[in-house]
Amino acid sequence: MATALSEEELDNEDYYSLLNVGREASSEELKAAYRRLCMLYHPDKHRDPELKSQAERLFNLVHQAYEVLSDPQTRAIYDIYGKRGLEMEGWEVVERRRTPAEIREEFERLQREREERRLQQRTNPKGTISVGIDATDLFDRYDEEYEDVSGSGFPQIEINKMHISQSIEAPLTATDTAILSGSLSTQNGNGGGSINFALRRVTSAKGWGELEFGAGDLQGPLFGLKLFRNLTPRCFVTTNCALQFSSRGIRPGLTTVLARNLDKNTVGYLQWRWGIQSAMNTSIVRDTKTSHFTVALQLGIPHSFALISYQHKFQDDDQTRVKGSLKAGFFGTVVEYGAERKISRHSVLGLAVSIGVPQGVSLKVKLSRASQTYFFPIHLTDQLLPSAMFYATVGPLVVYFAMHRLIIKPYLRAQKEKELEKQRESTASDILQKKQEAEAAVRLMQESVRRIIEAEESRMGLIIVNAWYGKFINDKSRRSEKVKVIDVAVPLQCLVKDSKLILTEASKAGLPGFYDPCVGEEKSLRVLYQFRGVLHQVTVPDSEALRVPRQSHRIDTDG
Repeated sequence: MATALSEEELDNEDYYSLLNVGREASSEELKAAYRRLCMLYHPDKHRDPELKSQAERLFNLVHQAYEVLSDPQTRAIYDIYGKRGLEMEGWEVVERRRTPAEIREEFERLQREREERRLQQRTNPKGTISVGIDATDLFDRYDEEYEDVSGSGFPQIEINKMHISQSIEAPLTATDTAILSGSLSTQNGNGGGSINFALRRVTSAKGWGELEFGAGDLQGPLFGLKLFRNLTPRCFVTTNCALQFSSRGIRPGLTTVLARNLDKNTVGYLQWRWGIQSAMNTSIVRDTKTSHFTVALQLGIPHSFALISYQHKFQDDDQTRVKGSLKAGFFGTVVEYGAERKISRHSVLGLAVSIGVPQGVSLKVKLSRASQTYFFPIHLTDQLLPSAMFYATVGPLVVYFAMHRLIIKPYLRAQKEKELEKQRESTASDILQKKQEAEAAVRLMQESVRRIIEAEESRMGLIIVNAWYGKFINDKSRRSEKVKVIDVAVPLQCLVKDSKLILTEASKAGLPGFYDPCVGEEKSLRVLYQFRGVLHQVTVPDSEALRVPRQSHRIDTDG
């Protein structure tokens, strides 16, 4: 067959899906799938000129897929580089004569080189902006002192402190990284800043070291050394030594942390700190998919305390987390509770209420966007006033849900629609071509499907009654959205063999007779079938494997 396949066709076909085999398929499985499709699409089986032309085109596509996957070398190239790797003239990347293992090894080497170049071009900026707000005048006013002052009828809200810090990393080599950081702070009219430079070197797979130099107008020069070392696969130690020069002389400091993995999700820490604020601290941290738990005890000067905190992680799209903690020590007692939630692709909003003696009541608002953090601690009152606790808890929730419903949700929906529309426009011609190919494949399958159904009916076997592929709407809140599905009963019946239907763990859009009816959206396959005279039904996500018939798919008709 002389019909050549275009580069666009080669770049948009998934050969594994086309043959309906898994990526670990053996040569026998590939051959069986190839022979089955050849019998279906062979041009000599069709006399109609239009069907013959369509069959020839699909036959060449199947033949191309089999040629690539049946040869170990080209299959290894395809698995690593995709179809474009097969089209490279002279194969500039690696020699085609190499074994699959050698090709993979060469690819990993090239990947490491690309990663190193990418690291050298990346600065990885990180920043924090903290703005402290004094709102005690809202709940705890000194009215008797300001009765005659103009404007005293309105509560005074002030910004009493601010902190800004920024850091960038500059990878020098694969093992050396330079880090530059700086900070500015001000509180009640007084402030200052500092700048630090650090050089980090990865000495081995087990450890790294870092030298730090710093200076500021509030503190004198700083020299520090940090060391990290894996002692065993489950235990590591970190040491931080520092010399702080000031008008009062040299202030040395030393912090050592010993950590051990107690199990898969639990780590125990022992910390010893010597210097201006000496202390010993022990803590246990357990982090799982659904929760984060911490318990800690510190004995030190001037602060000794016990801490327990718990965070629950909801398994939703917004990555919602609810947390609470209790901290008690010589300084008093603090109870803190709050939540955080993802409000966009790169942004997380967190709210927390802190209630303590003698600290009072505070509301903490934190917005994290990519590597930048914005923190707003709002001090409401020095006393434990029920009104402050109530408004600190209920007020932010009301504001958040109102903004989420009226602003954030419509904005995200509009952004998603915009992205989907752009994706549809860029793939419109390809989807139209896929649709035409699928319709042609279905026409070519009609005769084979008729014979398969006759054979299955004679043995009370597997009959596909209805099958739909695409976007289904099951949520009542999304009833206004349009259902986008295509009828795939004929393609699925054509894949039935010996009263069995087996689909591999891959997108169904690449199967013969299928195409993607809703680009960029979640898709499912819903099948209603009859086996041994009994109706069965199953719905599976797009990329999930499917095997029918199964007892669990049976429709209960007792009622």
